[in-house]
Amino acid sequence: MIRIEDRVDGFSLGDLMSLFSSAWWTANRTVEETEQILQESDIVVALVESSTDRIIGFGRVLTDYVHVALVLDVVVAPEYRGSGCGAALMDAIVEHPELADVRSIELICQPDLIAFYSRWGFTNQAGGSLLMRRTAPIRVER
Repeated sequence: MIRIEDRVDGFSLGDLMSLFSSAWWTANRTVEETEQILQESDIVVALVESSTDRIIGFGRVLTDYVHVALVLDVVVAPEYRGSGCGAALMDAIVEHPELADVRSIELICQPDLIAFYSRWGFTNQAGGSLLMRRTAPIRVER
């Protein structure tokens, strides 16, 4: 049995770190960064395996609650992928009551996930818009 939680603070941060280690885009995050991510995100959704209280899915949202919401870090534990957990996670995110009046919910995904996200109305047809990125330089502590 899996349940949906809107907070992670009552669960092991180690579970979330383990989940993050299973995805290339979250694998190198530190505990300190993850704690800040949890604190600064507007909406957090976690899938929890009820019998073990283990976090098996996670996603978060940054939003102004009016014009735009950005869905980030959607990840499901490898052994649960393909079982409907990702769909349950996305349902919980896009149906979140605090996002009901937001005009545009956006996300970034790899091309092989376009069909998955299109089930919730996401499209890669965003007019002439393109993703642009400025990557911060790597800081070296001395």
